[in-house]
Amino acid sequence: MHRPAQRQRQRLTRVLVGAAAVPVILFASACSSDSGSDGDKKDSGSEASASASGGSEGSAGSGDKAATVEKAAFAKLPEPCATLSKKTLGDLVPATKNKAGKTGTSDDVSTRGNCTWDSLDNNGVDGSQFRWLRVSLNRFESDQSLGSGAKRAQGNFTKQVTDAQAAKDAKGVKTTPVPGVGDQATLVSYDVKKEKDTFKQQTLVARVENAVVTVDYNGAGLAGDKSPDEASLAKDTQKAAKEAVAAVAAANGAGGTDNSDKSGKPSGSAKDDKDSADPKGDKPAEDDKASDGSGAKPKTDAKPKSE
Repeated sequence: MHRPAQRQRQRLTRVLVGAAAVPVILFASACSSDSGSDGDKKDSGSEASASASGGSEGSAGSGDKAATVEKAAFAKLPEPCATLSKKTLGDLVPATKNKAGKTGTSDDVSTRGNCTWDSLDNNGVDGSQFRWLRVSLNRFESDQSLGSGAKRAQGNFTKQVTDAQAAKDAKGVKTTPVPGVGDQATLVSYDVKKEKDTFKQQTLVARVENAVVTVDYNGAGLAGDKSPDEASLAKDTQKAAKEAVAAVAAANGAGGTDNSDKSGKPSGSAKDDKDSADPKGDKPAEDDKASDGSGAKPKTDAKPKSE
C-alpha cells in the first residue's frame, strides 16, 4: 500500500537534485567563457602593440632615408677677379685701367661674389669703343628642407635666365642654348639704348654642379663710332664663361684649366667654405652698382675724353 507513495517521493527527490545542478553547470560554463575572452583580449592587445611598434620603426627608417640629400660637389668658390686669364681680359677689355678688376661687395664670399672690368678705347673725335664685363659666382649648399645643392643651383640658373630675358628696355631679345659650358648654359642677347648710344648686351648663365656662373658682357660704339659686332661679343662671352666655369672646378680640385701661369694668380685661391655660411645661399651676388640691371655701364662713364 505504501510503495506507490515511496516511488513518488523518490522521483521528486531526483527532479529537485537535477534542478539544483543546472545553475552550477551554467555558472561554470560562464566562467570558462569569460576566461577565454580575457585571454583573447590580452593576446590581441599584445599583437596590436607589437604591430604598432614595428610599423612605427619601419616608418621612421624609411623617413630617415627619404630625408637624406646628396652632398654638394663644390665646397668653395675661386676669387671672382682671378677667374679669367690675362689674355682673355686683354681681348675683352683691352683698354681697362684696372686689370685686377673691381671686387663686388658680398656678405659671404664662400657662397657668392663678383668682379667687374670696364674699358674705354678713346679715339676722341674719331669715336670710342666701350666694353663692360662682369663675372658673378653663386654656390649652393645641400639642405634637407631645400634640396640638394645641384637642384637649388638649377633653380637659380632658371631664374637668372628668366631675369635676363625680362631686362628693362631690352630690344630684340634672343635666347640660345650653349653646349659645352658646364652642365647647362644659356646665352641671352639683346640691345639696350641709353640716350643716343646702343649697347649690345650678352648675358651667359652657366651651371656646373652646385654652382652658377654668370658672365655679363656688353659693348657700344660712342661718339659716332660703329657698334661692335654681336657675334664677336657672343663668342668672347662664351670664352670667358668657359674659363670661369673651369676656375670653379679647379678651386675644388675637380680639374679644369689652371690660370695661374696666365694671370699670375692661382685660380684656386678662394677662401675656404665657412661653417657659418648661409644655408640657403639664394641671395645673388651683390652688384657693384655699375649697372642698372641691363648690364650696360651708365652713359656718364662712357663719354670719350675731350682733346
